[in-house]
Amino acid sequence: MRAVVGLGNPGKKYNLTRHNIGFLILDTLAEKYNLGFKASRFDYYYSEGLTDASDFFLIKPTTYMNLSGSAVKDFIDVQKVDLYNLLVVADDVNLITGKIRLRKSGSHGGHNGIKSIIYHLQSEEFPRLRFGIGGAFDKGDMADFVLEKFAKEELEKIKPDIDFAVELLEAFISGGFKSATDLFSANNPLRQSSNSEDEQE
Repeated sequence: MRAVVGLGNPGKKYNLTRHNIGFLILDTLAEKYNLGFKASRFDYYYSEGLTDASDFFLIKPTTYMNLSGSAVKDFIDVQKVDLYNLLVVADDVNLITGKIRLRKSGSHGGHNGIKSIIYHLQSEEFPRLRFGIGGAFDKGDMADFVLEKFAKEELEKIKPDIDFAVELLEAFISGGFKSATDLFSANNPLRQSSNSEDEQE
């Protein structure tokens, strides 16, 4: 079994904000498989699916971003998922909008949601998919920037990137991290896959 965690903030006011790209990507995958999300007795919504290769969970923490780790820890403890079978999807202000980076492990890179997960799991050894949201903000304005909604034109522009991110999640669900990086490399021949040690933060 594999699991994908999308990071974001709960509540309608945060729908389609840059910080919620993890939720948006999971919602796109769930819609593709006609899956809905259900409340758990813990601080996350979840969806269960099945492919020919593997069953899987999709997880959306209902804590705020900075506390995401507690929900992920609860899920891991209940479902006994190995960390290498857990993929975290998060936004990244250090990547241009729509650019995707896969990492097998590494530090939080300044992302508070991933930082919380590392703290609660006491490990950096879990894969993550970072989706670029750009960094067009002045010093001190990052919080406002990430909580802004994507403009309609931005969403249209990154739709192919979101769709590709969904394909990468499907590859991970079916064959693990290597399958995802193989697909990534096949579609991005001029960009490094993050399977190598020097790609880890």
